[in-house]
Amino acid sequence: MKKGWIIAGIIILVLAIGIASQYNNLVNLETNVDARWAQVENQLQRRADLIPNLVNTVKGYASHEEGVFTEIAAARSRLLGAGDPSARMEANNSLDMALGRLLALAENYPELKADTSFVRLQDELAGTENRIAVERMRYNDSVENWNRTIKRFPTVIVAGLFSKTSRPFFEAAESAREVPKVEF
Repeated sequence: MKKGWIIAGIIILVLAIGIASQYNNLVNLETNVDARWAQVENQLQRRADLIPNLVNTVKGYASHEEGVFTEIAAARSRLLGAGDPSARMEANNSLDMALGRLLALAENYPELKADTSFVRLQDELAGTENRIAVERMRYNDSVENWNRTIKRFPTVIVAGLFSKTSRPFFEAAESAREVPKVEF
């Protein structure tokens, strides 16, 4: 009888250690996903901070294009006010579209394209867009690892016990799938 309790105790101990190990692995992966998302937000914030300067520079040349400026301001506000990653991704997509219209508008003003402030801001924005792309890739890699891990056996059991669910990927907007037209 005593031997049976010892064996049961060992089995329970091994299971507890296994569950604790799986849980700790999930904590590490989840923290990584959150850290990668924070980096995406950091770069989105950097872009949002650059936008007012870019808009004001273009406004000086194209003050009659108020609709574009209003749309950018609204999209930027939605991005800054979005709470969860899904809402931030959606707001980011609308800001991408508005910025595309702003840059297309700037093409109509040769003096603006030659203005050093505009060129510098456009370069900063291009650099920021590259940083966003890198951070989005890193975020999606960590989400892929997370989603794959929580669906594997036996981790799926531990993930279910602690209500760990899949995370959304940061996907490109539909408009980003269209090839831009460049005309001279």
